[in-house]
Amino acid sequence: MKLTVTPLDNVGVEVSGFDINEPLTDEIKAELKALWYEHAILVFRDQDISPEKQIEFSRIFGPLELHPLKVTTSDKYPELFVLQNGGPMDKFQTAFYKGEEIVGRLDWHMDLHYTARPNHGALLRAVVVVVVAAEDGMTGFGDLAKAYDALDDDTKALIEQLEVVYSFSMQRRHMRYVNLDGYEPGPNSPTKPTDIGFPDFSDAAYPMVVTHPISGRKVLEVVEQFLDRVVTPQQFGLSNDESIELLERFVAHVQKPEFTYFHKWREGDMVLWDNWRAMHCNALHCTTGTKPGINRVINRTTIEGDITLGRVLKTE
Repeated sequence: MKLTVTPLDNVGVEVSGFDINEPLTDEIKAELKALWYEHAILVFRDQDISPEKQIEFSRIFGPLELHPLKVTTSDKYPELFVLQNGGPMDKFQTAFYKGEEIVGRLDWHMDLHYTARPNHGALLRAVVVVVVAAEDGMTGFGDLAKAYDALDDDTKALIEQLEVVYSFSMQRRHMRYVNLDGYEPGPNSPTKPTDIGFPDFSDAAYPMVVTHPISGRKVLEVVEQFLDRVVTPQQFGLSNDESIELLERFVAHVQKPEFTYFHKWREGDMVLWDNWRAMHCNALHCTTGTKPGINRVINRTTIEGDITLGRVLKTE
């Protein structure tokens, strides 16, 4: 068995040449894990597998983490987080963009970023895919290590000193660095975390440049969702206005085409990403979103994050 590795558009690779249903040697498992750390985003196509096989395959990359909300997991397979569109929960994820009703649009983010201890990664498998328009329901991935590498030396030297703060919010219109052009919340948009069973998280701060705990790659730790401010910018020669402009610049920088890949789903596709390095727009909550009533089912397994990359700020 020999793996075939094909570059995707801009970032990540497609890996083929093996069948997940067949026993995988220790050598193949080690190669898969090495590819994950090298490229951050791996795509596997046409994998006809059971939930048990998805769970088994995911454990190659580390221990699995159960989702904290019991209602979103499978009773039979607690390691699976079942993402679904086209059901009663759509009303909580519906908003309007320039007058068009869209379900499940969510901005670029890193999972559990607001906790200071993000999970290590996740694997998505498309179970049911119904595509009405070519752009519907795509999932975006962005390589924040490549985004860091592209910065000039003076900028790298400056941001090595800085921390950024993420502040959890349920209302998209209260997020400072997302694009709100033409946005209106839906009538059932939650206004506080407890509306959908979430805790109210304290703010979390991260170094603006995080060193990946395993690969050692430098990662530009700036993503638009929940991004709030630079910590004490004046100590580093920046005014508040300059720090805001710096964050605006980086939010635009990490979204450049050369750092991003958008996956067009078909049934049997699987995508694995390294959440310590890559931002994403989740399969059911992505930048494109879907039209109301479109059925989509994605099985997700989550790889545990056993390292705290940021710090929780004390309640003021």
